[in-house]
Amino acid sequence: MPGDKSLSHRALLFNAVADGTAVIEQPLDAADVRSTAACLGALGVQIDWPAGGAARVTGQGLHGLFESETVLDCGNSGTTMRLLAGLLAAHPLLSVITGDASLRRRPMARVVSPLRQMGAHIHARTGDTQAPIVIKGGGLTGVDYASPVASAQVKSAILLAGLYAEGKTRVQEPARSRDHTERMLAAMGAEIESEGTATTIRPASRLAPLSLRVPGDVSSAAPWLVLAACHPDAEVVVMGVNVNPTRTGLLDILGAMGANVELLETRESGGEPVADLVVRSARLRGTTVGGALVPRAIDELPLVALLGCFAEGETVVRDAAELRAKESDRVDAVVQVLGRMGAHVVARPDGFLVQGPVALHGARVDAGGDHRVGMLAGVAGMLAEGETRVANDAVAVSYPAFWQDLATAAEEARTA
Repeated sequence: MPGDKSLSHRALLFNAVADGTAVIEQPLDAADVRSTAACLGALGVQIDWPAGGAARVTGQGLHGLFESETVLDCGNSGTTMRLLAGLLAAHPLLSVITGDASLRRRPMARVVSPLRQMGAHIHARTGDTQAPIVIKGGGLTGVDYASPVASAQVKSAILLAGLYAEGKTRVQEPARSRDHTERMLAAMGAEIESEGTATTIRPASRLAPLSLRVPGDVSSAAPWLVLAACHPDAEVVVMGVNVNPTRTGLLDILGAMGANVELLETRESGGEPVADLVVRSARLRGTTVGGALVPRAIDELPLVALLGCFAEGETVVRDAAELRAKESDRVDAVVQVLGRMGAHVVARPDGFLVQGPVALHGARVDAGGDHRVGMLAGVAGMLAEGETRVANDAVAVSYPAFWQDLATAAEEARTA
């Protein structure tokens, strides 16, 4: 699998302000993570990252960033924009952060508001809700912030600012989001602790550089797991995948639906649990996904709709209004893509309902420039009768070799 996107972003960002040099092996070499590297380079961080190779980051120390001569372009990456906002809020620099048309539509008040409460001078377009974001940072004070959403990006932005703030900073979430930031900052020497859905950080004088090998991304593994579970005669083995419990909601959902899933060779890499995953064909049954399970599977929920197409009964995703604030409105995207292929899927304000089983047929579909929807459409096309054409797939954002790997799987299936 491609390297974990969340870890790749964080390894670059955190090591950029560490004291010393770190080598990051197997980072995700895709558009989103390259956006993070480019922004850090504009801020004076030396990153040596040849195509397809390891990244060598020369940390500038906690206070070593320089003011960029130009606008910082985050491309399509919400992680880059939100985490960078938290980091820049602590620096007495003038920074302007923007992104592509999709990113400029995404909600940014969720980071602007808490960073302003901490003392940053920060403004954004459309009433401080959308990028571009303008930041003049420095002079921060810790806060006790109750986040209205369970979002690792929001939490991480506040915690990064808290590294520099006077006093402690505490973030309380409505449900536990992925904890890569807490794990990595702790490994680098930050004073950080978690209790339930709350995380507290205290100011740091330095961060130690952290070299690591990035494990495979469970979100990139997800299409293969779903393909195997839905296919009538399949076995798929996915090697070296990050199985951090804050990211494995899809594995729990597959189990609840009766899928045949095994974890083999569990081990650790870069402070994260890693395993090989095996999924075989199984008779699926509908389930309901909601509550604390949603943030643990937020990127994989579109694929749950596809599982519902091959399951007996109703599959319901609820409490997932956050899907509407991603690279696209993923609720509407799921309904449009799978609906054109013959699925019985209905949008709800906070999710969707799928009635199965149903035989999918090929169709012309548009992923709307959303990489997760593009991969959903590709896997659905493998399972459908006839030809499927996918426009605006954007899979290069997180999985540049997706179509090549899908073609390899199709060829192996034909010759098996």
